This record gives sequence, C-alpha cells and structure tokens, in this order.
Amino acid sequence: MEPDDSLNVLGGVLAPCSRDPLTGFFRDGHCNTCAADQGSHTVCTVMTDEFLAFSKYVGNDLSTPRPEFGFPGLKSGDRWCLCAARFLQAHEEGCAPRVHLAATHARALDVVPLSVLRENAAP
Repeated sequence: MEPDDSLNVLGGVLAPCSRDPLTGFFRDGHCNTCAADQGSHTVCTVMTDEFLAFSKYVGNDLSTPRPEFGFPGLKSGDRWCLCAARFLQAHEEGCAPRVHLAATHARALDVVPLSVLRENAAP
C-alpha cells in the first residue's frame, strides 16, 4: 500500500504534520492517504481541549493513552492527522481545531471545502 500523491490543499508539497506524537495513516508524520484509508486522515490539526472533549463525546476518545496500539493519547497543542469528516463535523458544531494548510493533504478537499479549511487555518 503506497500513499497517494503527496500534495497539500494549496497545491504544494505536503509538509510534515507531527513526529511527536507520530501521526498519519501510515504513521510517517504526514497526513498521507490511500484507498485503504477509509477515514481520510488528511487534515493536519492542532488539538484543543474543546475539540478533544467533543471527539470523546461523539465516540472517538483521542486523549486516553492506548499503549497496546502504540497510541500515547493527545493533549492540547499536539498536531494530529484528523479524519476529514470528523473535522467537518467539529467545524459545524463550532469546535474545530486549527488547521495547518501546508500539511493538510489535497484529498481532504473531497470532504471539506477549502474555504472551511482556510477559515480554521492556524496562524
């Protein structure tokens, strides 16, 4: 399984999202994707306490460590490749985390409009 072309939503080369914690569908630090990535883990976000609480509430606990899966648990300030649909849902609920556009894969645009990503762009 190989990642799709690594372009970001701005049309440039996909920048890294995070190596600590190590993120991405391929756990390569980038928000790369492929056909097997059903969740489209393509949006590079900066976690907030508000978003982590929202995510846990809707059934995806990202803050609790799961060492059996090599998952350290996330905290506010961590960067993470988030599922595009979950990001859009959080945006619609008013609690979307900030987005690093250069590290967000172009395939995120299949789910999230560029205007929404720009609206939530990290400074």
